Amino acid sequence: MNIKIIGTGSYIPEQNISNFDFINHAFLNEDGSPFGYPNEVVIKKFKGITGIENRRYAESNQMTSDLAFLAAEKAIANANIDKETLDYIIFAHNFGDVKSGTIQSDMIPSLATRVKNKLNIKNPKCVAYDILFGCPGWIEGVLQANAFIKSGMAKRVLVIGAETLSRVVDDHDRDSMIYSDGAGASVLEASNDESGLLSYESATFATDEANFLFFGKSYNNDLDQDVKYIKMYGRKIYEFALSNVPCAMKACLDKSGIAIEDVKKILIHQANEKMDEAIIERFYKLYDQAVPKDIMPMSIHDLGNSSVATVPTLYDLLLQGKIENHEINKGDVVIFASVGAGMNINAFVYRN
Repeated sequence: MNIKIIGTGSYIPEQNISNFDFINHAFLNEDGSPFGYPNEVVIKKFKGITGIENRRYAESNQMTSDLAFLAAEKAIANANIDKETLDYIIFAHNFGDVKSGTIQSDMIPSLATRVKNKLNIKNPKCVAYDILFGCPGWIEGVLQANAFIKSGMAKRVLVIGAETLSRVVDDHDRDSMIYSDGAGASVLEASNDESGLLSYESATFATDEANFLFFGKSYNNDLDQDVKYIKMYGRKIYEFALSNVPCAMKACLDKSGIAIEDVKKILIHQANEKMDEAIIERFYKLYDQAVPKDIMPMSIHDLGNSSVATVPTLYDLLLQGKIENHEINKGDVVIFASVGAGMNINAFVYRN
């Protein structure tokens, strides 16, 4: 028995923020000193490395659980199921609900419970809980859904990935331009045919790598140093990802028994265009093959990095035919993969 995705949905906030909206930001070095060159140069370098031109921010009256509800509602409708038949709601995020203009995270009750409430699901046996697993959280939620369904603990599971990273960034850190807001959701159930999840890999590297992403003070020394923002050691993450993600993907694919030539698409966490391209190139190099054309659809150019939302959103957009020059058809083999805070890595091979 496999498990398969029977419905998808995503919510992309309407507020579009272009790179040039950062033209007047006072970007600083870690020690608080100015760069010494204009923001036009910062933006040009940023675009060349990350591929990001635009990103989406939630409206001021929206929080992470609101975006998640909108994506979940679409996924349930797309699956054409009775919402009361859901056995679990698994919600992957990192920072909870953070109201616009505040610095405090709110996770009581859990965001999964809030979504269940917004969906007006009455069934008390629909268990709702959150997971914190960095950017790979949605994929990890799918792996947990797989375990629940295969063990007989559940028949249907709703897995959500949502985040409002725009609320937890340091405006004086140029890395703030990477992050965005969004939500993606999927409904999963048992598959009686050859479709579904075929194999998976998951790992946490928590020695030297544990704090590559962390909460740290603003680069502006005049601001309250006790207020923390999302920070990262970008070069270390890049090197870590290139060393470990391709190997995890290969282990996963080899376990599935699927030949590399039969993989139609690779949906990788939309973290950084250059890093994602390097990961895919190294992955194919492990098989002594060149990267096929159009193997890796991307959404980061216009949507930015919305953490746990990037992979389920990308998959939903592909199924809707909204990613130019890319499509997924019945029977296609797809690799899903992600890397993020923890440092966590996971992947699964899936037959559509």
